[in-house]
Amino acid sequence: MTRSSLQNNWRSCPENIPPELATKPETWENWEIATTNHKNHIAWDKGRKVIWLGQNLIVPHHLQKYPLAGLSLRLCLTWWAEAAQIFVNGVLVQEGDLFDFNVRVLLSQTVIPGETFAIAVKLISPGHDAGALVKSSLWYETPEYGEIDPGFVADELEVLPILHPQSEEIIQNAVTMIDWGVVSDRAAFEATLQSLRQHLQTEINPPPGKIHLLGHSHLDMAWLWPLSETWTAADRTFTSVLQLMQDFPELTFCHTTAALYEWVETNLPELFAAIKQRLNQGKWEIVAPLWIEPELNIIDGESIIRQILYAQRYCREKFNQLSPVAWVPDSFGFCWQLPQILTQGGIQYFVTQKLRWNDTTKFPHGYFWWQSPDGSRIFSLMSALIGESIDPVKMATNLSQWQAQTNNQDLLWLPGVGDKGGGPTRDMLETARRWQKSPFFPPMQFTTAATYLQQLASSTEPSQIPIWNDELYLEFHRGCYTTHGEQKRYLRRCETLLYQAELYSSLAAIIANQPYPQQEIETAWKQVLFNEFHDILPGSGIPEVYIDANRDWEAAQQAATHIYQGAIAAIAAQISLPPPPQPDAKPIIVFNSLNWARSEVVSLTLTTPAIPGNQWQISDLQGQPVPSQTHGQILRFHATDIPSVGYRLYWLTSQKYDTIGGDNSSNKLPKLENEFLRVIIDPETGNLSSIFDKVNAKEILSSPGNQLQAFEDKGQYWDAWNIDPNYTDHPLNPPLLKDIQPLETGPVQWRWRIVRQLGASEFCQDYILSAGSPVLQIASVVDWRERHVLVKAAFPLNVEADFATYEMPCGAISRTTKPETPAEKAKWEVPAIRWADISDANMGVSLLNNCKYGYDAQPHQLRLTLLRGATWPDPEADLGKHEFTYGVYPHGGSWQTAGVVRRGLELNVPLDVWQMDNLSQPRSSGGLTLPPEGKFLDLSAENLILMAVKRAEDNPQSWILRCYECHGVGAQLQLQSDLELGLLHRVDLLEEEIGVTDGEISVISPWQIASFRFVFGL
Repeated sequence: MTRSSLQNNWRSCPENIPPELATKPETWENWEIATTNHKNHIAWDKGRKVIWLGQNLIVPHHLQKYPLAGLSLRLCLTWWAEAAQIFVNGVLVQEGDLFDFNVRVLLSQTVIPGETFAIAVKLISPGHDAGALVKSSLWYETPEYGEIDPGFVADELEVLPILHPQSEEIIQNAVTMIDWGVVSDRAAFEATLQSLRQHLQTEINPPPGKIHLLGHSHLDMAWLWPLSETWTAADRTFTSVLQLMQDFPELTFCHTTAALYEWVETNLPELFAAIKQRLNQGKWEIVAPLWIEPELNIIDGESIIRQILYAQRYCREKFNQLSPVAWVPDSFGFCWQLPQILTQGGIQYFVTQKLRWNDTTKFPHGYFWWQSPDGSRIFSLMSALIGESIDPVKMATNLSQWQAQTNNQDLLWLPGVGDKGGGPTRDMLETARRWQKSPFFPPMQFTTAATYLQQLASSTEPSQIPIWNDELYLEFHRGCYTTHGEQKRYLRRCETLLYQAELYSSLAAIIANQPYPQQEIETAWKQVLFNEFHDILPGSGIPEVYIDANRDWEAAQQAATHIYQGAIAAIAAQISLPPPPQPDAKPIIVFNSLNWARSEVVSLTLTTPAIPGNQWQISDLQGQPVPSQTHGQILRFHATDIPSVGYRLYWLTSQKYDTIGGDNSSNKLPKLENEFLRVIIDPETGNLSSIFDKVNAKEILSSPGNQLQAFEDKGQYWDAWNIDPNYTDHPLNPPLLKDIQPLETGPVQWRWRIVRQLGASEFCQDYILSAGSPVLQIASVVDWRERHVLVKAAFPLNVEADFATYEMPCGAISRTTKPETPAEKAKWEVPAIRWADISDANMGVSLLNNCKYGYDAQPHQLRLTLLRGATWPDPEADLGKHEFTYGVYPHGGSWQTAGVVRRGLELNVPLDVWQMDNLSQPRSSGGLTLPPEGKFLDLSAENLILMAVKRAEDNPQSWILRCYECHGVGAQLQLQSDLELGLLHRVDLLEEEIGVTDGEISVISPWQIASFRFVFGL
């Protein structure tokens, strides 16, 4: 009676004509009537194609005999379009996009029958999908909140059976009370509607529960737009919210992202001051304990910690509070150690809605304790969806489902346009006020996230709250572990470099009195943290996003490298050199930045020729030759027993040719062998036909290994995000071998190169086996040219296990290889950091990597996902050159006893070789004098992994050491060092002292992350 559809009355024009012409009614006379499809949508082609729609509206005297004079009139539109513009009588009145896609435009506060409105709508289809005008209608409403109209009562009647399903018969009987004979008399008809409502109030109890409202606006820092547009969207969103708070004092609003607040503070200080004022009034809530809303599957543990450290410090400095709520509604899954990391960072609550996107199972809990492997727990909420309006039917449905799921009566609802900002609209807030007057709708009250979560947590006995003791795996967006591989490579490289930059800068400050570059390190870290955003790092942005991102990756990488090399030079300058074994010998220093002694084949680039008739050779401290070989200008040698976080001096000496091992290129057998492994390459395919574990006397492969398995991977709407669930049904032809040749054949490294053609792409892979190493490395350079193709490296194994183990941030997680439940079957592609492992009772095999994150496993097979070929939203994603290395590590015993965590780190953090005469740093006169070999830091326990050594944020005289337990068994930290280092006390991730007794300060429980403050000279 008060609503009418417009969907069949539009005329359309598929041309991009000027608005001054397209908005004139006389122009529409030449347009065709728009047709609707089977969904009653007006659809048109994808590819940013324009469609104009126009129609004349004349306000009738009545609808179905109900008088309309004096009612307000709204134009209600829902579209699927990249951009939208709405014109009324030639004037642009509203704009929208893919995210602001559902609008109610006020045409008249009080309509007059016969009044006309010329409506024109310009829509642009998405680049990747057909566009559609989904709905279009007119709504006539009473202009005052407390008054009713037939449409409002109809909505109440739709809401009632949702909230009171047992009352459907009562409602149906009550509707028969309506006197349809008086429809044309508005006062009389409204009286009969009031009688109906009063009767229902006597028959049906007041609605159960309450709906807590919190204004929200999800703002992706970059996605389908570049960063520059994000700043504009933030300004627009925050300004709009502050203006609405003046007219709607009940409104509360929350927002995330410390990085965004920092930008507003710097660039819009008046806006920042207004936000702080509303914060102090309790109307604006800061939910920003993370620097941005990051990807939380594949960034390493220290990255997550820095997200919290820098964000919480900012919140405390600028807002005089820590942010207690980790608000990450849109990240694509969450690693299992997150509860421990969050709680150590002063965070009490965790909120997401993302697992509501699952494609296979429904997450079972509304609120729950989320528990990490170490036992840490955080109170967690699976919230209602974000980006919603005040839709009473949807809200009632969610409330009813929430109550059934949790037995809790109160729902949190998050009204506000999101993804590209927007926030609550005036119409949303007016609609909320209107429904506040309804006796059939639950009470609504604006709140804050922290208040709601505190009330929710206290409403249930803690022991009755369900516990989720696992990762929060998103059954969706599995391609994000792989898409835009260069982003993953930058991530791994920058995380490693920043670890080394901080470690060696700390040591250089202690040893050589070198100033600690705290600001430079923080700047580089923040560039990395920003690029960990959940639509940048996963590879789901437009091309322009990666122009910005790559610039910052490069800046962070260069800064970290500069800092790291400067610190190394300062430390090396303090080493007291013994007499050289021969006059022209050059000192070579090998540094180890990992916290265990290790041996490794390392490479030195020769910059000057040896004297005629001689060749450069490496000698140890006593002048004895070390096994070496040359390959062009590269000299490789076996550096042995380099101390934990330490170094060892070698000499580069000149020797006669006949005393030096070199290439043996005449060996044409496609085989590599050392004391651990014998590897045979199939000369027809380039696959591995055999990996024989000589230590355990067992063939590792059950069929050819390092098969490059390609599959068609298309048909997914979320192209960059999702792998086709049925990709295994669409295998492509295997690659063709183009070339196979030996590059180096000992005595310290064996290397065979194979070149294979896969479609239009070329895979150049070097099989590398080094002396003293049980790991077969596969160094790869790929020219990738495929679209909608997925490539995996497959290793069928003579090991069978019910579970595979994968590295996650600060730990490891086991996932079944024999899935039975739907949730287990949904994990057909999973994230891991540096390694995955399959082990039986006697032995196992690990598949290591240096920048890949997607794996899948069967009881007797491991596969690493190498590359994808998505075309939306970046048409050229991943095209071009890729460099990465992965490795096969057969071992006896379990992954713990075999030291798999260490092997994964060693692949990613190789020993560093420095020629001292290339380090031009002068010795510090006030610094320490170092011997030719030294150990700066050793944690003693095999199951402790050093995560960070850095200067304390607020105390330049003290330092922070962080480690984690990696095997799931307790450990005792015993700090050993050639320097006079001493632990003071345990600290949390914000570097604040925590209460641990002296006797327990170094006791680290299974899977625990432990941070310490230490000093030099204790």
